[in-house]
Amino acid sequence: MIRALCALLLASGASAFTSFGAVRNAPLSSTSISAEKSAALPFLPYPENLKGYAGDVGFDPLGFSDWIPMDYLREAELKHGRICMLAWLGFVSVDLGARIYPLPEAYKGLTSATAHDALVENGAMGQLLLFIGLAEMVSWIAISQMLQGSGRAPGDFGLDPLNILKGKSEEEVTRMQVRELKNGRLAMLAFSGVVTQAVLTNGPFPYV
Repeated sequence: MIRALCALLLASGASAFTSFGAVRNAPLSSTSISAEKSAALPFLPYPENLKGYAGDVGFDPLGFSDWIPMDYLREAELKHGRICMLAWLGFVSVDLGARIYPLPEAYKGLTSATAHDALVENGAMGQLLLFIGLAEMVSWIAISQMLQGSGRAPGDFGLDPLNILKGKSEEEVTRMQVRELKNGRLAMLAFSGVVTQAVLTNGPFPYV
């Protein structure tokens, strides 16, 4: 079952990089050397395909947006940022003593850094792969439709249970989107750092 799921995930991921001619923001613009300069990297030309996206400061030094649809890139950035915001909180919470009871005997005494091997051995990581894989396959339907021109905004799953964006102007919505992007980007760096420190120090939070 797990092997079949992995094969499906690989197949769905590979399909994201095919048939770019049909996506909403195609054809992609190539960046001209004589074009407007990037605000983030003034020694490089401005990446034309970033125009119109929240948080755009012209940062694309490797030119990904010249080859991959921006909607797909923004979707991936938002997803990774959201996951890392949750991951950082979860990682640190466990090392501060947070637990869900009843706690299996095999998990007692584990830290966030040592939990992985124990969870693999006891089968919990396989269950995580299964459920996250199913969520990924379901979410791919919305992403695929977006890339074919459905009009769906990247990262928009209609989830706003607290009505944070309700009644907000377009400017206010954009400001909130930029905040999410910045916090997500910071969280990606922060999670990398917290895992590295936890492994290097073998100590509790703040891992010094």
